[in-house]
Amino acid sequence: MISARTSPLFHAALICALVLARPLLAQEAAPDQASQAAELAKKLANPVAALISVPFQENLDYGYANDGWRSTLNIQPVIPISLNEDWNMIQRVILPWIYQDKVVGNTSQAGFGDTVSSTFFSPKAPTAGGLIWGVGPVFLLPTAGNDAFAGKQWGAGPTALILVQDGPWTKGFLVNHIASFAGSDSRAYINATFLQPFLTYGAGKGRSYSFATESTYDWNNKQWTVPVIVSASQVMKFGDQLVSLGVGVKVYLDQPTGGPTWGLRFNLTLLFPK
Repeated sequence: MISARTSPLFHAALICALVLARPLLAQEAAPDQASQAAELAKKLANPVAALISVPFQENLDYGYANDGWRSTLNIQPVIPISLNEDWNMIQRVILPWIYQDKVVGNTSQAGFGDTVSSTFFSPKAPTAGGLIWGVGPVFLLPTAGNDAFAGKQWGAGPTALILVQDGPWTKGFLVNHIASFAGSDSRAYINATFLQPFLTYGAGKGRSYSFATESTYDWNNKQWTVPVIVSASQVMKFGDQLVSLGVGVKVYLDQPTGGPTWGLRFNLTLLFPK
């Protein structure tokens, strides 16, 4: 059973789900607003779009051994920087705040986790065939303040992204690999690959439906973690602030022994179009 103290965003997430189930009345009354919302939704489906955004992604994972559960709030600012007429540099950061209960024995823990920072160098225009791509470095920073979430390792590696936007469809694939290069000898060396194929359908008026997996392979333990996520999102305005609200369901096809089996995801993204 989900407790009300599961997450500070829990009640807001329920409201988000209800909002998504209703038509966006303001956009139905104003075609220009609906067109802007649809364009923003399309940019959100592209991880290297020239759009400043600040997503707050709440993940609730259940099914741990001993009836444990975990709440992970990922703070994920995205900052595109124009380098010249042809190239953008897109900085993407993921800083997690974690609360878990009965994941480690019958205890609970809370605190920041380690930060992942990715930099993509991407052409401003798609290729002649419509391909959008970006490549660059990814870094793991040991920012965790609680030993339960701390890898205590500095890591780095390559990251790359390719996608095609064809009409209402966005089809893409993101990959990175992180390996330790410094850190505490008391903690395991990190050697992990992340794979994220994704498919998004833009239904118009700022509404989108997405299917993705976010698979991680731990080369040290030869272990996959494979959640499949199906989600819906809606671009709208709160006062003068453009936002995207989203809700999704996760099912784990593979996970470490004692790991989660299913989960929920809620998104609140602040948008700052030029």
